[in-house]
Amino acid sequence: MSDVVRLVGPNNAVELFGVTLVGVNATNGRKFLFTLLFIVVVLIVARLLRRASLWLVRGRGSERVVFWTRQGINLGAAVMLFIGVVSIWFDDPTRLATALGLLTAGLAFALQRVVTAIAGYFVILRGHTFNVGDRIVMGGVRGDVIALGFTQTTIMEMGQPPPVQKDDPAMWVQSRQYTGRVVAVSNARIFDEPVYNYTREFPYLWEELGVPIPYTADRARAERILLSAAEKHGVPVTELSAETLAELQRRYFLKPADVRPRVYLRLTDNWLEMTVRFVVRDHGIREQKDAMSREVLAGLEAAGIPIASATFEVVGFPPVRLADGAPRPVRREAS
Repeated sequence: MSDVVRLVGPNNAVELFGVTLVGVNATNGRKFLFTLLFIVVVLIVARLLRRASLWLVRGRGSERVVFWTRQGINLGAAVMLFIGVVSIWFDDPTRLATALGLLTAGLAFALQRVVTAIAGYFVILRGHTFNVGDRIVMGGVRGDVIALGFTQTTIMEMGQPPPVQKDDPAMWVQSRQYTGRVVAVSNARIFDEPVYNYTREFPYLWEELGVPIPYTADRARAERILLSAAEKHGVPVTELSAETLAELQRRYFLKPADVRPRVYLRLTDNWLEMTVRFVVRDHGIREQKDAMSREVLAGLEAAGIPIASATFEVVGFPPVRLADGAPRPVRREAS
C-alpha cells in the first residue's frame, strides 16, 4: 500500500502510483475537512435561528416581520460562509486578490443569468420593489409573493380577469383568485420587464362595474342603485384618509384622485351603458363584485328596470314571390 499512495516533499503532497497530485496534500486535506465542518455548522445555526425566529414572532408580528427576519438570517449566513471559506483557504492577500479576480471573471462569463438574478435580489430588497404577501405581476405571472430567494421569487398564481384572459400562460380561473399553481420566477426578470405591485404603498384598487339599460329606463333611479351598492360594498371614503393620499402624492408626485364612487355614462347603438367606479382593497375583489352584482340586480328588478340586450328592428321587407318549380295545371273554359 505504501508503494501506491505516499506523502512526499516538505508539504506532504500525495503521490499516487508514483504520480504527484497537484494541490493534494495534507495541509489542503485539513483545510477541506475544516471547510466542510464550518459549512455544516453555519447551516445548522442558520436553520436553528430561523426556527427560533419563527417561534418568537408567531402571533406577535405580521408575515412581513417573519420575511425580513429570515432574509436577515440568510444574508448573515451567506456572509459568514464567504468570509469563513476565504479565511480558511487564502492566508496570502496576493493569492486572494488573484483568486477573486479569476473567480469574478469566470462567474461573469459562465453564470451570467445567475449573477443577474442575485443582483435582482438585492435590487428588490434595496429598491423596496415588493415584500412577501404583496400581490404583484412579475414575468407575466399574477399572484401573491410567498417566498423570496437569492435567485428566484415564488408566487402563488391567481387567475386573470376576462379582458386579459387570452394572455399567456393559459388560465381557467376568470378572476383574481388562486389557481393552485406555485410559480418560480427568476429575479433577473425585474431588469427586463415592469413589475406591477397591487399592494405596496397603496393597497387599494379602482374597480368598475358596468350595466347596460334601455334608453327608456329611469336613468336617475339606476344611478342611485349603482351608487348605493358601491358605497355599501366598496372601501369607505373615511378609510382612505387625507393624510395617506397626501403622503402618496408627495412621494410619487401623483395628481389628486377622486376616491368617492361615481357613475359614468356611455352611449351605444343599442343601450345606455352605466359604469360605476369605486375603490376596493387589493384582496377579495371577486367577492365584493359578486355581492354588488346581486344587489344591483335585485334593485333594478324592484325598480322595474330591465337589463338591455342587443335588439334588431326590421324597418322594411321586400316583396316575396314563392315558386316551387312544379308545373301548374292549365285551366280551360268550356265553349
